[in-house]
Amino acid sequence: MRDEVDELVEAWARERTDLDLEPVAVFSRISRLARHLDLARREAFSAHDIESWEFDVLAALRRAGDPYELSPGRLLRETLVTSGTMTNRVDRLAARGLVERYPDPEDRRGVIVRLTPEGKAAVDGAFEALLQAERALLADLPQRDQARLATLLRTLLAPFGTPPGQGG
Repeated sequence: MRDEVDELVEAWARERTDLDLEPVAVFSRISRLARHLDLARREAFSAHDIESWEFDVLAALRRAGDPYELSPGRLLRETLVTSGTMTNRVDRLAARGLVERYPDPEDRRGVIVRLTPEGKAAVDGAFEALLQAERALLADLPQRDQARLATLLRTLLAPFGTPPGQGG
């Protein structure tokens, strides 16, 4: 089975016989797949009336487990955004009724951000839609190959570490 990356690599090989083009064969396909995944994520999230950044915050709270709450500092670590950005995001999510703030019982200066039932329903629905879209992207790859690909990608990513909150 041939694809457009094969043609791209062949064209470069014809023009630059002095170069090893194996990285192009791998990363051009990863790049193309990332575009398809990004589109699938946007569609899954918009179908549940949330944006990607909203999903990131709501998913961090959902993964925290019942009662689905975190401190703003923990949310920062989970989503890798600045304090000002997180404040803005929590404000916007609270205005939509997807999260609520309440005083931190252990730190009278602090607050806790909690997922509301509406926020939980939104993130659960978006996550289910995302999984369905991701399954469709993997449909032509047998299960054993999917597991092997996950292992290979883990190995490839290992030197970079995986930032918290990145990856669903």
